[in-house]
This record gives sequence, structure tokens and C-alpha cells, in this order.
Amino acid sequence: MSEKFETALARSAARVTAFLEAWLTETPKAGEAGRHPVLVEAMRHGVLNGGKRFRPFLVYECAGVGGSVSADEVTPAAAALELIHCYSLVHDDLPAMDNDDLRRGKPTVHVAYNEATAILAGDALLTEAFGVIASADYKIAPEMKCVILGILARDAGTGGMVGGQSLDLASENSIVDEETIAMTQALKTGALIRAATEVGAVLGGLSADDQGHIVRFGEVLGRMFQIADDLLDLTADTVTLGKTVGKDIAAGKQTLVSIHGTKWARDHLNLLRIEAVDCVKPFGNRADILIEAVDFVVSRKS
Repeated sequence: MSEKFETALARSAARVTAFLEAWLTETPKAGEAGRHPVLVEAMRHGVLNGGKRFRPFLVYECAGVGGSVSADEVTPAAAALELIHCYSLVHDDLPAMDNDDLRRGKPTVHVAYNEATAILAGDALLTEAFGVIASADYKIAPEMKCVILGILARDAGTGGMVGGQSLDLASENSIVDEETIAMTQALKTGALIRAATEVGAVLGGLSADDQGHIVRFGEVLGRMFQIADDLLDLTADTVTLGKTVGKDIAAGKQTLVSIHGTKWARDHLNLLRIEAVDCVKPFGNRADILIEAVDFVVSRKS
């Protein structure tokens, strides 16, 4: 990855982390009677524990393709995406879901606290995401807030990430066809990545045609991300990955990588790379960082 890409990724992560540090506090917000310190502490544990902040990065970069939006206009929406992502990780790690003890190299929330607190922390993080967008402090047009809220509700909910998790759990210890696996992955992982690109395109003021290119880019990138994730689950080690490896096999889950093998996965990633790059070619050199993001997904080690 180029220095320009590394700088952009680190800068977006720093902006979003600073925003979340300030947002997730024990201080009650307007109209609140109070906040339970232990719950806030658990929420912070699930959010402020490192991570590349890749989805917020996509919001910034897709907005930047339009060329006229400021970081201040993007940061709350980028932070909302990260809150939803982190809530999903807190819940995915629960014993009733993926049952994991490690996340980003640290104890998961239900291990550090308890299962009930983890459930409530996840619930609260999801709710906070919508609160961030609706906040009076977020100085964007009300109609744009409504569009963003609609995208997040769609891609985080029944027809998106939560629906994908439901399909994923139903597939444990079962023989499922490749179409079902692909749909599960498009919802569970791909939907929130698509949402990040679409929210960025909306904030960047892109035309309907250009938004279409960006959203398609997000869909392809989501497929790539899941294949890369499944490949890492088979080939990486727990220390490098920061979470338990081999979970899918242990849970009796089929993936496209487990069906077709690691060579197919790497070859397919390269084919999807070509498709993703084609999606953003209309933007010329304004899409250079997005193209590097594609290569980042292909080569990721964690």
C-alpha cells in the first residue's frame, strides 16, 4: 500500500475514534436522566479497542470522490457506521452466536463483563448510531439525514446484516447450496460495506449515475471482504488475526472457500478485483485511494 493510502486510512481512523471517544461517555445527553457507568464502560470496550475502521474509511473516501465535502460533514456518519459494525461484533461474539473469546486481540465484551451486559451494550451501540445521525449537532440538511438513516436501517436490519446473521446461524451443521452461502455473505458482511459506500456517495453529492457506480463498487468489495475473511479463517493464526481461527469449520459452517479451496479463493479475489476497479474507473484519479482499498482487501492479513 502507498504512503498516501496508509495516511488516509490512519487519518480516518483517528477522526472517527476521537469522535467516538467524545460521544461514548457517562455524561447524559440532552433529555437523558442518566447513564449507567458499567454499560458505558462495556460499550467503550467494544468500540475503543483498536481496529482499522475500514467502513468509516470507505465513507470518507466515497464522499471525497465528489470533491466538495468536508471531513466535519462526513465524520458523524462514518462514526455511525462504526457503531453499527461494533455492535454487530459484540453480538456475533456471544455464546449463542459465534461464541468467541477474542476480538482484536482482546477479551470480547461478554468475557470482559458478562453476557447480559454484552447484549445490552450491543443494543445501545446500535441505538447510538441512529442518535448520532439524528443529533442536532450534526449540521447537514434534514432530508440528507433521513436518506442516511434509511440506508443504515435497510443494510443493518432484516434485509441486510441481521438477516445475514440469521441465515448464517441456520446454516450451521447443514448442507446448503452456493446460492444460499453467497446470499448469506452478501447480507451479513456485504450489506454494511455497501452502506458505507452509499452513505459516502450521498454525502459527496454524487449524481444518481455516479452513486450507482459507487454502490456497485461497495457490493463487489463486500464479496471480496468475505472471501478474504474466510481465507484468513483457514490460513491465518490467532495472534495475527486477533480472533479465533477455524471457527467456521468448528461450527460446521460451509463457505465458498471451504467448498472450492484456497487457490480458487485467491483466483476469484483477483477476478473480483478487476470488477471493483472497473466500477470506479469513471472517477479517474479521484478513485486512486478506492482502488488501493481493493488491493488492501485482497492482501489483508487480519
